[in-house]
Amino acid sequence: MTVFPRPEVKLRHTTISIPAERVWLDGELSHAPTVRSLAVILRPSGSMPTQSCETKVAAALQDAGFATLIINLLTRYEETRDADTRFNVPKLANRILAVADWISHQPPLTGLAIGLVASGTGSGAAIRAAWKTPGRFAAIVCRAGRPDLAGATPLGTLTVPVRMIIGSEDPHLAMILRAWEHLRAPRDWKLVDGAGEDFVEPGALDRFALLAAEWLRAQLPLPVADGVERSGQSDKPPSSHPL
Repeated sequence: MTVFPRPEVKLRHTTISIPAERVWLDGELSHAPTVRSLAVILRPSGSMPTQSCETKVAAALQDAGFATLIINLLTRYEETRDADTRFNVPKLANRILAVADWISHQPPLTGLAIGLVASGTGSGAAIRAAWKTPGRFAAIVCRAGRPDLAGATPLGTLTVPVRMIIGSEDPHLAMILRAWEHLRAPRDWKLVDGAGEDFVEPGALDRFALLAAEWLRAQLPLPVADGVERSGQSDKPPSSHPL
């Protein structure tokens, strides 16, 4: 597996709020002028714990040269009021698009290609958002989750490259595979040996982060000023040999 050297870059970390559908979504932006592109890490919840899975993944992606934006797709009030609101995938997808609109108005970010890194119901929302706006996002990485909730039409007509990274012990493995099989976009499947649904096993999240960085580096073009085109895409069937 590729190991990315830590770039000599001093990132600026900024707590932000982004307007979306009459609410404000909390997030943290980490950026420097020399980053290669932007990874938007989606949290289908309203809290922002300091040591969440997403913060650990963000740190690894920063090491690989990416700016990162961790964003909550719900408010704390929404999450407290109705625990099932995270399953409203059309709403979450619309909020991802609101985040993308916000990014397009930030001068330091406007020249960067955007990749989406999702988990839980955010996996379905990421696919649905990319399906609704072809060309807005350059790649998607799903850490298991519920890609099936995107719907059959978005899965079947999406054009954005997708990598699904699944734990070999995930109880929803068969359901996720069925969603993957509906995809007609460039796609890739990685199985992480010994990992469960939440990737809490020792080393599992580190393996996910490296695989996510690998996919984003392959799929996201460098800033326009560098004049570098996107590298080739991968479309491999699921492997029976986990990582």
